[in-house]
Amino acid sequence: MYVTIPSAHGAPVLRISQPKRRFRSAEARFKAGDYLYFEGDQVQYVYEVKIGVLRLTRLLEDGRRQVISFGYPGDIVGFPSGGLHHTDCDVLVDTRVVPYSRAALEDGTQDPQLHHDLLQAALSEISAMQDHFLMLGRKSAAERVASFLCALSERVGQRLGQYRQVDLPMSRADIADFLGLTTETVSRSLTQLRKAKVIAIDNIHTVVILRPQALLGLSVGHKEG
Repeated sequence: MYVTIPSAHGAPVLRISQPKRRFRSAEARFKAGDYLYFEGDQVQYVYEVKIGVLRLTRLLEDGRRQVISFGYPGDIVGFPSGGLHHTDCDVLVDTRVVPYSRAALEDGTQDPQLHHDLLQAALSEISAMQDHFLMLGRKSAAERVASFLCALSERVGQRLGQYRQVDLPMSRADIADFLGLTTETVSRSLTQLRKAKVIAIDNIHTVVILRPQALLGLSVGHKEG
């Protein structure tokens, strides 16, 4: 999951057709803290997230970390770059994934529908990444945090009476490294949203969106009146 430009139509979720058995391995289960793969590993599979949340990260040469994206149900992670994984991928909460053979991505002759679905997933990831870069380059800190919450609400938010609840399995530092901010800035922006009664913070891992339209407006730079 990337933070993309807010849409009234909701975030798209990939629907993979049932592939031939030779391209699909049995569903795999991972516990929080496990790794699916490391940067530089040879790509054997790409993974469709069924349940749970993954975190994709890279380390810069000076040791600083960048969170590249989060993998939510419906996402495909692990696309190769020169045949190798270009990020680490670890598990934030207990997760189930379906591995698909790299051959299904590279050769469409045996299962054309699966090949098409995986290519569409790769193209969607490129588009979402471009939107995310636009957000990082043009939005203020408050707009980035609001956009992040909007994206999560749209993707995995749950009804809570007249409000929406969003679970945050990642840490504030993860959010900061994903949005190109400091941890302090993320915490301050969340506090400002809470004081404005746009959100309520139930606990460190749960946010309740009280005024979704106000949050959406803030995500695109509209100041509250």
